[in-house]
Amino acid sequence: MAEARENWNSRAGFILAAVGSAIGLGNVWRFPYICYENGGGAFLIPYFFALFTCGLPLLIVEFGLGKRARSGAPISFAKIKPYMAWAGWLSCLCAFIIVTYYCSIMAWSWEYIWHSFKLAWGSNPEVFFNDQVLGKTAGPGSLGGIQWRLLLGLLLTWICIMAILWKGIKSVSKVVLFTVPLPVIFLIILAIRGMTLPGAIDGVIYYLQPDFSKLTDPRVWLAAYGQILFSLSLGQSVLIAYASYLPEKGDINNNAFLVGFINCGFSFFAGFAVFSALGFLAMEMGLPVAQVVESGPNLAFITYPTIISKLPFWAPFFGVVFFMMLLTLGIDSAFALVEGFGTPLRDATGCKHIKVIILLCVIGLAIGIFYVSRGGIYWLDIVDHYINDFGLVTIALMECILVGWMFGGGKFRKFVNESSELKIGKWWEICIMFITPLVMGYFLVSSLVKGIMEPYGNYPGWANWAGGWIMMMAAVGLAVYFGKRFRAVKVAVMKVCPSCKIRYEDDKSFCKKCGTRLV
Repeated sequence: MAEARENWNSRAGFILAAVGSAIGLGNVWRFPYICYENGGGAFLIPYFFALFTCGLPLLIVEFGLGKRARSGAPISFAKIKPYMAWAGWLSCLCAFIIVTYYCSIMAWSWEYIWHSFKLAWGSNPEVFFNDQVLGKTAGPGSLGGIQWRLLLGLLLTWICIMAILWKGIKSVSKVVLFTVPLPVIFLIILAIRGMTLPGAIDGVIYYLQPDFSKLTDPRVWLAAYGQILFSLSLGQSVLIAYASYLPEKGDINNNAFLVGFINCGFSFFAGFAVFSALGFLAMEMGLPVAQVVESGPNLAFITYPTIISKLPFWAPFFGVVFFMMLLTLGIDSAFALVEGFGTPLRDATGCKHIKVIILLCVIGLAIGIFYVSRGGIYWLDIVDHYINDFGLVTIALMECILVGWMFGGGKFRKFVNESSELKIGKWWEICIMFITPLVMGYFLVSSLVKGIMEPYGNYPGWANWAGGWIMMMAAVGLAVYFGKRFRAVKVAVMKVCPSCKIRYEDDKSFCKKCGTRLV
Protein backbone atom coordinates (compact mmCIF):
# COMPACT_ATOMS: atom_id res chain seq x y z
CA MET A 1 0.00 0.00 0.00
CA ALA A 2 1.39 3.42 -0.96
CA GLU A 3 2.45 5.77 1.80
CA ALA A 4 0.61 9.03 2.40
CA ARG A 5 2.32 11.87 0.60
CA GLU A 6 4.29 14.28 2.74
CA ASN A 7 4.53 18.04 2.38
CA TRP A 8 7.48 20.34 2.94
CA ASN A 9 7.76 21.59 6.52
CA SER A 10 8.20 25.15 5.27
CA ARG A 11 8.62 27.19 2.13
CA ALA A 12 12.23 27.84 3.13
CA GLY A 13 12.88 24.09 3.20
CA PHE A 14 11.63 23.68 -0.37
CA ILE A 15 13.58 26.68 -1.68
CA LEU A 16 16.80 25.62 0.03
CA ALA A 17 16.44 22.05 -1.25
CA ALA A 18 15.86 23.30 -4.81
CA VAL A 19 18.78 25.73 -4.52
CA GLY A 20 20.98 22.94 -3.15
CA SER A 21 20.14 20.70 -6.09
CA ALA A 22 20.85 23.50 -8.58
CA ILE A 23 24.08 24.87 -7.10
CA GLY A 24 26.81 22.34 -7.68
CA LEU A 25 30.44 21.97 -8.61
CA GLY A 26 29.88 23.60 -12.01
CA ASN A 27 28.96 26.89 -10.36
CA VAL A 28 32.48 27.07 -8.94
CA TRP A 29 34.67 25.47 -11.57
CA ARG A 30 32.72 26.15 -14.77
CA PHE A 31 30.82 29.46 -14.67
CA PRO A 32 33.78 31.76 -13.84
CA TYR A 33 35.78 30.29 -16.73
CA ILE A 34 32.82 30.48 -19.16
CA CYS A 35 32.26 34.11 -18.15
CA TYR A 36 35.95 34.97 -18.62
CA GLU A 37 36.15 33.20 -22.00
CA ASN A 38 33.00 34.81 -23.39
CA GLY A 39 33.38 38.52 -22.81
CA GLY A 40 33.84 38.93 -19.06
CA GLY A 41 31.25 41.31 -17.65
CA ALA A 42 29.60 41.54 -21.08
CA PHE A 43 28.74 37.82 -20.80
CA LEU A 44 26.18 38.69 -18.12
CA ILE A 45 23.93 40.15 -20.85
CA PRO A 46 23.39 36.84 -22.75
CA TYR A 47 23.55 34.96 -19.44
CA PHE A 48 20.56 36.76 -17.92
CA PHE A 49 18.77 36.77 -21.27
CA ALA A 50 19.13 32.97 -21.27
CA LEU A 51 17.90 32.85 -17.67
CA PHE A 52 14.68 34.69 -18.58
CA THR A 53 14.02 32.91 -21.88
CA CYS A 54 15.09 29.38 -20.91
CA GLY A 55 16.04 28.91 -17.26
CA LEU A 56 13.05 30.49 -15.53
CA PRO A 57 10.46 29.14 -18.02
CA LEU A 58 11.75 25.59 -17.53
CA LEU A 59 11.93 26.01 -13.75
CA ILE A 60 8.26 27.04 -13.78
CA VAL A 61 7.44 24.05 -16.00
CA GLU A 62 9.12 21.56 -13.67
CA PHE A 63 7.69 23.07 -10.49
CA GLY A 64 4.25 23.17 -12.12
CA LEU A 65 4.42 19.59 -13.40
CA GLY A 66 5.36 18.22 -9.99
CA LYS A 67 2.75 20.17 -8.08
CA ARG A 68 -0.02 19.41 -10.59
CA ALA A 69 0.49 15.64 -10.54
CA ARG A 70 1.69 15.33 -6.94
CA SER A 71 4.16 12.82 -8.29
CA GLY A 72 7.55 12.40 -9.95
CA ALA A 73 8.44 13.05 -13.57
CA PRO A 74 6.98 9.89 -15.22
CA ILE A 75 3.45 10.28 -13.85
CA SER A 76 3.65 14.07 -14.25
CA PHE A 77 4.32 13.54 -17.96
CA ALA A 78 1.76 10.73 -18.27
CA LYS A 79 -0.98 12.89 -16.77
CA ILE A 80 -0.71 15.08 -19.86
CA LYS A 81 -0.06 12.36 -22.44
CA PRO A 82 0.13 8.74 -21.21
CA TYR A 83 2.59 7.72 -23.92
CA MET A 84 5.06 10.39 -22.70
CA ALA A 85 5.79 8.56 -19.44
CA TRP A 86 8.99 7.20 -21.01
CA ALA A 87 10.44 10.73 -21.21
CA GLY A 88 9.83 11.14 -17.49
CA TRP A 89 11.57 7.86 -16.76
CA LEU A 90 14.46 8.93 -19.01
CA SER A 91 14.95 12.05 -16.88
CA CYS A 92 15.03 9.87 -13.75
CA LEU A 93 17.55 7.48 -15.27
CA CYS A 94 19.76 10.35 -16.43
CA ALA A 95 19.69 11.76 -12.89
CA PHE A 96 20.72 8.41 -11.46
CA ILE A 97 23.51 7.93 -14.01
CA ILE A 98 24.82 11.38 -13.10
CA VAL A 99 24.86 10.67 -9.36
CA THR A 100 26.79 7.42 -9.83
CA TYR A 101 29.80 9.32 -11.18
CA TYR A 102 29.16 12.57 -9.30
CA CYS A 103 29.77 10.75 -6.03
CA SER A 104 33.22 9.68 -7.20
CA ILE A 105 34.17 13.38 -7.45
CA MET A 106 33.09 13.77 -3.83
CA ALA A 107 35.36 10.84 -3.02
CA TRP A 108 38.21 12.94 -4.42
CA SER A 109 37.12 15.79 -2.13
CA TRP A 110 37.15 13.53 0.95
CA GLU A 111 40.73 12.53 0.17
CA TYR A 112 41.84 16.12 -0.45
CA ILE A 113 40.32 17.28 2.84
CA TRP A 114 42.59 14.75 4.55
CA HIS A 115 45.65 15.74 2.49
CA SER A 116 45.05 19.46 3.12
CA PHE A 117 46.23 19.18 6.73
CA LYS A 118 49.77 18.42 5.53
CA LEU A 119 49.55 19.91 2.01
CA ALA A 120 50.48 16.43 0.80
CA TRP A 121 50.37 17.38 -2.89
CA GLY A 122 53.73 19.12 -2.47
CA SER A 123 55.27 21.16 -5.25
CA ASN A 124 53.63 19.25 -8.11
CA PRO A 125 49.84 18.95 -7.55
CA GLU A 126 49.32 17.70 -11.12
CA VAL A 127 51.46 14.62 -10.61
CA PHE A 128 49.90 14.07 -7.19
CA PHE A 129 46.34 14.21 -8.57
CA ASN A 130 46.94 12.06 -11.65
CA ASP A 131 49.37 9.50 -10.25
CA GLN A 132 48.63 9.19 -6.54
CA VAL A 133 44.96 10.12 -6.13
CA LEU A 134 43.56 8.79 -9.41
CA GLY A 135 46.39 6.45 -10.39
CA LYS A 136 45.46 7.18 -14.00
CA THR A 137 46.06 4.51 -16.60
CA ALA A 138 46.96 5.21 -20.21
CA GLY A 139 43.36 5.28 -21.45
CA PRO A 140 39.80 3.96 -21.11
CA GLY A 141 40.86 0.53 -22.37
CA SER A 142 42.86 -0.08 -19.20
CA LEU A 143 40.78 0.10 -16.01
CA GLY A 144 43.53 -1.00 -13.65
CA GLY A 145 42.74 -1.70 -10.03
CA ILE A 146 40.50 0.10 -7.55
CA GLN A 147 41.85 3.13 -5.71
CA TRP A 148 40.96 1.97 -2.21
CA ARG A 149 41.12 5.36 -0.51
CA LEU A 150 38.69 6.70 -3.10
CA LEU A 151 36.44 3.71 -2.50
CA LEU A 152 36.33 4.66 1.19
CA GLY A 153 35.35 8.22 0.23
CA LEU A 154 32.70 6.85 -2.10
CA LEU A 155 31.28 4.69 0.69
CA LEU A 156 31.19 7.68 3.07
CA THR A 157 29.35 9.73 0.45
CA TRP A 158 26.63 7.12 -0.08
CA ILE A 159 26.23 6.66 3.68
CA CYS A 160 25.66 10.43 3.97
CA ILE A 161 23.08 10.34 1.16
CA MET A 162 21.22 7.43 2.75
CA ALA A 163 21.21 9.12 6.16
CA ILE A 164 19.87 12.39 4.74
CA LEU A 165 17.07 10.66 2.81
CA TRP A 166 16.26 8.12 5.54
CA LYS A 167 13.07 9.83 6.71
CA GLY A 168 12.05 11.30 3.39
CA ILE A 169 11.26 14.88 2.59
CA LYS A 170 10.86 15.85 6.25
CA SER A 171 14.48 14.98 7.02
CA VAL A 172 15.60 16.77 3.85
CA SER A 173 13.71 19.89 5.02
CA LYS A 174 15.84 19.95 8.17
CA VAL A 175 19.18 18.94 6.65
CA VAL A 176 19.16 21.64 3.95
CA LEU A 177 18.91 24.33 6.63
CA PHE A 178 22.57 23.50 7.34
CA THR A 179 24.01 21.90 4.20
CA VAL A 180 22.94 24.65 1.78
CA PRO A 181 24.24 27.67 3.76
CA LEU A 182 27.54 25.88 4.56
CA PRO A 183 29.12 26.12 1.08
CA VAL A 184 28.02 29.76 0.91
CA ILE A 185 29.86 30.45 4.17
CA PHE A 186 32.92 28.59 2.89
CA LEU A 187 32.81 30.56 -0.37
CA ILE A 188 32.62 33.88 1.51
CA ILE A 189 35.69 32.89 3.56
CA LEU A 190 37.60 32.00 0.38
CA ALA A 191 36.51 35.18 -1.41
CA ILE A 192 37.58 37.41 1.49
CA ARG A 193 40.94 35.64 1.70
CA GLY A 194 41.38 35.78 -2.06
CA MET A 195 40.60 39.49 -2.31
CA THR A 196 43.24 40.28 0.33
CA LEU A 197 46.02 38.54 -1.61
CA PRO A 198 48.51 40.43 -3.78
CA GLY A 199 47.53 40.30 -7.46
CA ALA A 200 43.87 39.63 -6.63
CA ILE A 201 42.63 42.77 -8.38
CA ASP A 202 44.37 41.76 -11.62
CA GLY A 203 42.58 38.43 -11.51
CA VAL A 204 39.18 40.01 -10.90
CA ILE A 205 39.78 42.46 -13.77
CA TYR A 206 40.41 39.50 -16.10
CA TYR A 207 37.18 37.94 -14.84
CA LEU A 208 34.93 40.98 -15.27
CA GLN A 209 36.54 43.25 -17.88
CA PRO A 210 33.79 43.52 -20.52
CA ASP A 211 34.46 42.74 -24.16
CA PHE A 212 31.23 43.77 -25.87
CA SER A 213 32.51 42.69 -29.29
CA LYS A 214 31.98 39.09 -28.11
CA LEU A 215 28.21 39.67 -28.10
CA THR A 216 28.18 39.43 -31.90
CA ASP A 217 29.47 35.83 -31.69
CA PRO A 218 26.57 33.30 -31.63
CA ARG A 219 28.78 30.87 -29.70
CA VAL A 220 28.76 33.24 -26.72
CA TRP A 221 24.96 33.18 -26.59
CA LEU A 222 24.93 29.39 -26.91
CA ALA A 223 27.45 29.17 -24.07
CA ALA A 224 25.08 31.25 -21.93
CA TYR A 225 22.14 28.95 -22.69
CA GLY A 226 24.26 25.88 -22.03
CA GLN A 227 25.43 27.20 -18.67
CA ILE A 228 21.87 28.07 -17.60
CA LEU A 229 20.51 24.66 -18.63
CA PHE A 230 23.19 22.62 -16.91
CA SER A 231 23.50 24.71 -13.73
CA LEU A 232 19.82 24.68 -12.71
CA SER A 233 19.35 20.88 -12.48
CA LEU A 234 16.86 21.07 -15.36
CA GLY A 235 15.81 17.87 -17.09
CA GLN A 236 16.98 15.72 -14.17
CA SER A 237 13.57 14.97 -12.56
CA VAL A 238 14.80 16.47 -9.28
CA LEU A 239 12.78 19.68 -9.29
CA ILE A 240 9.63 17.86 -10.40
CA ALA A 241 10.05 15.42 -7.50
CA TYR A 242 10.64 18.21 -4.99
CA ALA A 243 7.66 20.23 -6.27
CA SER A 244 5.40 17.19 -5.90
CA TYR A 245 5.63 17.68 -2.13
CA LEU A 246 4.43 21.29 -2.26
CA PRO A 247 1.21 21.97 -0.34
CA GLU A 248 -1.94 22.96 -2.23
CA LYS A 249 -1.22 26.67 -1.83
CA GLY A 250 2.51 26.33 -2.48
CA ASP A 251 3.86 29.10 -4.70
CA ILE A 252 5.39 28.17 -8.06
CA ASN A 253 6.46 31.34 -9.87
CA ASN A 254 8.05 33.16 -6.94
CA ASN A 255 9.92 30.03 -5.92
CA ALA A 256 11.22 29.57 -9.48
CA PHE A 257 12.50 33.16 -9.62
CA LEU A 258 14.16 32.82 -6.21
CA VAL A 259 15.92 29.58 -7.13
CA GLY A 260 17.04 30.97 -10.50
CA PHE A 261 18.48 34.20 -9.13
CA ILE A 262 20.13 32.59 -6.09
CA ASN A 263 21.83 30.07 -8.38
CA CYS A 264 23.10 32.78 -10.72
CA GLY A 265 24.19 34.98 -7.82
CA PHE A 266 26.23 32.16 -6.31
CA SER A 267 27.92 31.50 -9.67
CA PHE A 268 28.79 35.16 -10.13
CA PHE A 269 30.16 35.49 -6.59
CA ALA A 270 32.21 32.29 -6.99
CA GLY A 271 34.11 34.06 -9.77
CA PHE A 272 35.56 36.50 -7.25
CA ALA A 273 36.90 33.68 -5.07
CA VAL A 274 38.34 31.85 -8.08
CA PHE A 275 39.85 34.73 -10.07
CA SER A 276 41.26 36.61 -7.08
CA ALA A 277 43.18 33.44 -6.23
CA LEU A 278 44.25 33.00 -9.88
CA GLY A 279 45.52 36.60 -9.91
CA PHE A 280 47.63 35.81 -6.84
CA LEU A 281 48.98 32.64 -8.48
CA ALA A 282 49.86 34.53 -11.68
CA MET A 283 51.80 37.13 -9.70
CA GLU A 284 53.64 34.47 -7.69
CA MET A 285 54.65 32.61 -10.85
CA GLY A 286 55.43 35.74 -12.87
CA LEU A 287 52.91 34.81 -15.57
CA PRO A 288 49.92 36.57 -17.15
CA VAL A 289 46.59 35.61 -15.59
CA ALA A 290 45.50 34.09 -18.90
CA GLN A 291 48.21 31.42 -18.58
CA VAL A 292 47.03 30.12 -15.21
CA VAL A 293 43.28 30.08 -15.89
CA GLU A 294 41.74 26.61 -15.70
CA SER A 295 38.26 25.13 -15.39
CA GLY A 296 36.70 21.86 -14.31
CA PRO A 297 38.53 19.29 -12.15
CA ASN A 298 41.91 20.74 -13.15
CA LEU A 299 40.98 24.02 -11.46
CA ALA A 300 39.75 22.31 -8.29
CA PHE A 301 42.34 19.57 -7.86
CA ILE A 302 45.48 20.94 -9.54
CA THR A 303 45.42 24.74 -9.81
CA TYR A 304 43.75 25.49 -6.47
CA PRO A 305 46.07 23.21 -4.46
CA THR A 306 48.96 25.06 -6.11
CA ILE A 307 47.45 28.34 -4.89
CA ILE A 308 46.91 26.95 -1.39
CA SER A 309 50.56 25.86 -1.15
CA LYS A 310 51.69 29.42 -1.92
CA LEU A 311 49.52 31.12 0.71
CA PRO A 312 51.63 33.01 3.26
CA PHE A 313 49.78 31.63 6.31
CA TRP A 314 46.99 29.23 7.34
CA ALA A 315 47.35 27.29 4.10
CA PRO A 316 46.00 23.99 5.55
CA PHE A 317 42.95 25.79 6.96
CA PHE A 318 42.02 27.29 3.59
CA GLY A 319 42.67 23.95 1.91
CA VAL A 320 40.16 22.27 4.22
CA VAL A 321 37.66 25.10 3.67
CA PHE A 322 37.93 24.83 -0.13
CA PHE A 323 37.47 21.07 -0.31
CA MET A 324 34.73 21.12 2.33
CA MET A 325 32.94 23.61 0.08
CA LEU A 326 33.23 21.20 -2.86
CA LEU A 327 32.03 18.31 -0.70
CA THR A 328 28.96 20.12 0.66
CA LEU A 329 28.06 21.44 -2.79
CA GLY A 330 28.26 17.89 -4.11
CA ILE A 331 26.27 16.31 -1.28
CA ASP A 332 23.30 18.66 -1.76
CA SER A 333 23.17 17.85 -5.47
CA ALA A 334 23.75 14.13 -4.94
CA PHE A 335 20.90 13.39 -2.54
CA ALA A 336 18.62 15.49 -4.74
CA LEU A 337 19.49 13.32 -7.75
CA VAL A 338 18.73 10.16 -5.76
CA GLU A 339 15.40 11.60 -4.61
CA GLY A 340 14.64 12.51 -8.23
CA PHE A 341 14.61 8.78 -9.03
CA GLY A 342 13.33 7.60 -5.66
CA THR A 343 10.09 9.62 -5.74
CA PRO A 344 8.75 8.17 -9.04
CA LEU A 345 9.88 4.65 -8.12
CA ARG A 346 7.96 4.93 -4.87
CA ASP A 347 4.92 6.36 -6.65
CA ALA A 348 4.99 3.65 -9.32
CA THR A 349 5.62 0.61 -7.13
CA GLY A 350 4.03 1.59 -3.82
CA CYS A 351 7.17 0.39 -2.01
CA LYS A 352 8.12 1.94 1.30
CA HIS A 353 10.37 4.96 1.09
CA ILE A 354 13.28 3.47 2.98
CA LYS A 355 13.37 0.31 0.83
CA VAL A 356 13.60 2.41 -2.34
CA ILE A 357 16.37 4.59 -0.89
CA ILE A 358 18.44 1.62 0.30
CA LEU A 359 18.07 -0.07 -3.09
CA LEU A 360 19.18 3.03 -5.01
CA CYS A 361 22.10 3.72 -2.68
CA VAL A 362 23.40 0.15 -2.91
CA ILE A 363 23.12 0.14 -6.72
CA GLY A 364 24.70 3.60 -6.92
CA LEU A 365 27.62 2.52 -4.75
CA ALA A 366 28.15 -0.63 -6.83
CA ILE A 367 28.23 1.32 -10.10
CA GLY A 368 30.42 4.01 -8.53
CA ILE A 369 33.19 1.46 -7.88
CA PHE A 370 33.74 1.48 -11.65
CA TYR A 371 34.55 5.22 -11.51
CA VAL A 372 37.09 4.92 -8.68
CA SER A 373 39.16 2.45 -10.66
CA ARG A 374 42.42 3.77 -12.10
CA GLY A 375 40.82 4.19 -15.53
CA GLY A 376 37.52 5.47 -14.19
CA ILE A 377 38.25 9.14 -14.87
CA TYR A 378 38.09 8.53 -18.63
CA TRP A 379 34.68 6.87 -18.41
CA LEU A 380 33.42 9.60 -16.10
CA ASP A 381 34.33 12.17 -18.74
CA ILE A 382 32.69 10.22 -21.59
CA VAL A 383 29.44 9.45 -19.75
CA ASP A 384 29.15 13.01 -18.45
CA HIS A 385 29.51 14.41 -21.97
CA TYR A 386 26.80 12.24 -23.51
CA ILE A 387 24.35 12.59 -20.61
CA ASN A 388 24.59 16.39 -20.68
CA ASP A 389 24.75 16.98 -24.43
CA PHE A 390 22.11 14.43 -25.42
CA GLY A 391 20.12 13.18 -22.43
CA LEU A 392 19.34 16.41 -20.59
CA VAL A 393 18.87 18.47 -23.75
CA THR A 394 16.40 15.90 -25.11
CA ILE A 395 14.42 15.93 -21.88
CA ALA A 396 14.28 19.74 -21.78
CA LEU A 397 13.02 19.73 -25.37
CA MET A 398 10.36 17.12 -24.49
CA GLU A 399 9.20 19.24 -21.55
CA CYS A 400 8.70 22.24 -23.84
CA ILE A 401 6.70 20.18 -26.34
CA LEU A 402 4.68 18.46 -23.61
CA VAL A 403 3.66 21.62 -21.75
CA GLY A 404 3.74 24.22 -24.50
CA TRP A 405 2.03 22.25 -27.27
CA MET A 406 0.38 19.10 -25.91
CA PHE A 407 -1.07 20.56 -22.71
CA GLY A 408 -1.20 24.15 -23.93
CA GLY A 409 1.04 27.01 -22.83
CA GLY A 410 -1.88 29.28 -21.95
CA LYS A 411 -3.62 26.59 -19.91
CA PHE A 412 -0.45 25.78 -17.99
CA ARG A 413 0.21 29.47 -17.35
CA LYS A 414 -3.24 29.82 -15.78
CA PHE A 415 -2.53 26.82 -13.57
CA VAL A 416 0.79 28.12 -12.19
CA ASN A 417 -0.56 31.66 -11.77
CA GLU A 418 -3.45 30.39 -9.67
CA SER A 419 -1.29 29.63 -6.63
CA SER A 420 1.46 32.20 -7.23
CA GLU A 421 1.77 35.73 -5.92
CA LEU A 422 3.78 36.71 -9.00
CA LYS A 423 1.72 36.26 -12.17
CA ILE A 424 3.65 35.43 -15.34
CA GLY A 425 2.51 36.91 -18.64
CA LYS A 426 2.39 35.86 -22.28
CA TRP A 427 6.17 36.16 -22.52
CA TRP A 428 6.39 32.81 -20.73
CA GLU A 429 4.24 31.12 -23.38
CA ILE A 430 6.41 32.54 -26.17
CA CYS A 431 9.53 31.23 -24.45
CA ILE A 432 8.24 27.74 -23.68
CA MET A 433 6.55 27.25 -27.07
CA PHE A 434 9.15 28.82 -29.36
CA ILE A 435 12.41 30.22 -27.97
CA THR A 436 13.44 27.45 -25.57
CA PRO A 437 12.55 24.49 -27.84
CA LEU A 438 14.36 26.13 -30.76
CA VAL A 439 17.51 26.55 -28.66
CA MET A 440 17.27 22.99 -27.30
CA GLY A 441 16.66 21.65 -30.80
CA TYR A 442 19.73 23.47 -32.10
CA PHE A 443 21.83 22.12 -29.22
CA LEU A 444 20.66 18.57 -29.91
CA VAL A 445 21.18 18.65 -33.68
CA SER A 446 24.60 20.33 -33.44
CA SER A 447 25.73 17.84 -30.79
CA LEU A 448 24.56 14.93 -32.95
CA VAL A 449 26.38 16.25 -36.01
CA LYS A 450 29.55 16.93 -34.05
CA GLY A 451 29.36 13.55 -32.31
CA ILE A 452 29.06 11.72 -35.63
CA MET A 453 31.75 13.73 -37.41
CA GLU A 454 34.27 13.86 -34.58
CA PRO A 455 34.49 11.35 -31.68
CA TYR A 456 34.47 13.08 -28.33
CA GLY A 457 37.70 13.78 -26.47
CA ASN A 458 40.00 11.92 -28.87
CA TYR A 459 38.87 8.70 -27.20
CA PRO A 460 38.75 5.50 -29.29
CA GLY A 461 35.54 5.01 -31.25
CA TRP A 462 34.60 1.92 -29.25
CA ALA A 463 34.86 3.91 -25.99
CA ASN A 464 32.52 6.60 -27.33
CA TRP A 465 30.09 3.90 -28.40
CA ALA A 466 30.23 1.98 -25.12
CA GLY A 467 30.17 4.95 -22.74
CA GLY A 468 28.07 7.20 -24.93
CA TRP A 469 25.75 5.95 -27.67
CA ILE A 470 25.09 2.46 -26.26
CA MET A 471 24.64 3.86 -22.75
CA MET A 472 22.09 6.42 -24.02
CA MET A 473 20.24 3.80 -26.11
CA ALA A 474 20.09 1.50 -23.07
CA ALA A 475 18.70 4.35 -20.95
CA VAL A 476 16.02 5.10 -23.56
CA GLY A 477 15.14 1.41 -23.84
CA LEU A 478 14.83 1.04 -20.07
CA ALA A 479 12.76 4.24 -19.90
CA VAL A 480 10.35 2.88 -22.53
CA TYR A 481 10.09 -0.40 -20.60
CA PHE A 482 9.32 1.43 -17.34
CA GLY A 483 6.76 3.57 -19.17
CA LYS A 484 4.89 0.44 -20.29
CA ARG A 485 5.44 -1.52 -17.08
CA PHE A 486 3.96 1.15 -14.82
CA ARG A 487 1.37 2.53 -17.26
CA ALA A 488 -1.55 1.58 -14.99
CA VAL A 489 -0.34 3.68 -12.06
CA LYS A 490 -2.77 6.48 -11.23
CA VAL A 491 -2.12 9.51 -9.06
CA ALA A 492 -4.84 12.13 -8.66
CA VAL A 493 -4.42 15.46 -10.41
CA MET A 494 -6.55 18.27 -9.10
CA LYS A 495 -8.47 20.54 -11.46
CA VAL A 496 -9.91 23.87 -10.36
CA CYS A 497 -12.91 25.97 -11.33
CA PRO A 498 -11.55 29.38 -12.42
CA SER A 499 -14.75 31.05 -11.13
CA CYS A 500 -15.52 29.30 -7.84
CA LYS A 501 -11.97 28.10 -7.07
CA ILE A 502 -13.42 24.68 -6.11
CA ARG A 503 -11.00 21.79 -6.73
CA TYR A 504 -11.99 18.47 -8.34
CA GLU A 505 -10.31 15.20 -9.29
CA ASP A 506 -8.95 15.06 -12.84
CA ASP A 507 -11.83 12.89 -14.14
CA LYS A 508 -14.20 15.87 -13.86
CA SER A 509 -14.57 18.41 -16.68
CA PHE A 510 -17.09 20.95 -15.40
CA CYS A 511 -17.80 22.64 -12.06
CA LYS A 512 -20.86 21.18 -10.34
CA LYS A 513 -21.73 24.57 -8.84
CA CYS A 514 -21.50 26.95 -11.82
CA GLY A 515 -20.89 24.72 -14.83
CA THR A 516 -17.60 26.40 -15.80
CA ARG A 517 -15.01 24.21 -17.55
CA LEU A 518 -12.29 23.14 -15.12
CA VAL A 519 -8.59 23.84 -15.74
